[in-house]
Amino acid sequence: MGREEIELGGFGDIVSGRVEGASWVPGSFPMPDGSAWVYQEPEAVVVIQNGELIVNAAPFTRGHDQVQFFDNAKHMYWSTQPLAPPARGALTVAWEQAATIHGGRPGDLYDAFVSFHLLDLARGVALNFFVGNDALATVHAHLPFPGATAPERAAGPKYFCWFDERRDCTAAGEWHTYEIRVDAAAGTVTWTMDGEALKHAEQTGPLGPFTLAMGLMTEKDIVPGKGSVSCHGQGAQGRWRNIRATLETP
Repeated sequence: MGREEIELGGFGDIVSGRVEGASWVPGSFPMPDGSAWVYQEPEAVVVIQNGELIVNAAPFTRGHDQVQFFDNAKHMYWSTQPLAPPARGALTVAWEQAATIHGGRPGDLYDAFVSFHLLDLARGVALNFFVGNDALATVHAHLPFPGATAPERAAGPKYFCWFDERRDCTAAGEWHTYEIRVDAAAGTVTWTMDGEALKHAEQTGPLGPFTLAMGLMTEKDIVPGKGSVSCHGQGAQGRWRNIRATLETP
């Protein structure tokens, strides 16, 4: 079996503001009027030290009153290097992450969390970890991203979000190693934390290439007649390091 290791650093681009040839750029989606919705908190503090990216935004201030996935993410960075699982092999993305939530509602993971994603933007597929002070969720979603065509499925809904929560599995500021493995040959996705498989999805169909994403988020439903309710003074600090990808071929 062939094996290729890819290191994904280049955090300095985030601070320098370089776009041409950058490894990471602010996450954004196009809007109907031709502008872009950019996931950036204006007062966020960004630190790059010893190969680690630290982003602190407290309080959250960004929101959108009509589009849910515009409202959810507050501050995000996307990779510019697409990663696709080999047609008869597998792609594993691994990283270390720590989350600290400031002023979040106790027991409510989705009030504020730190995230990492594999995004198939062409298909609207998102494979994610959401991490709070004392809980996390693995997430498998098919979403109506702008310009995306959702995969055809033999059964079940066209669009969905499948959250699996784990409680009392981490602590504020605690580092863990996470992995998401996409096996194109088997048509499966596996989510792993510290070597333990937490979630396994089958019959996923073709997936990739992926854009990697990391950020600070909420996941609170927009209220009809009221709009966004995702910001109430809470915030978060996210820390990421040792992001790497492995491509395996027969």
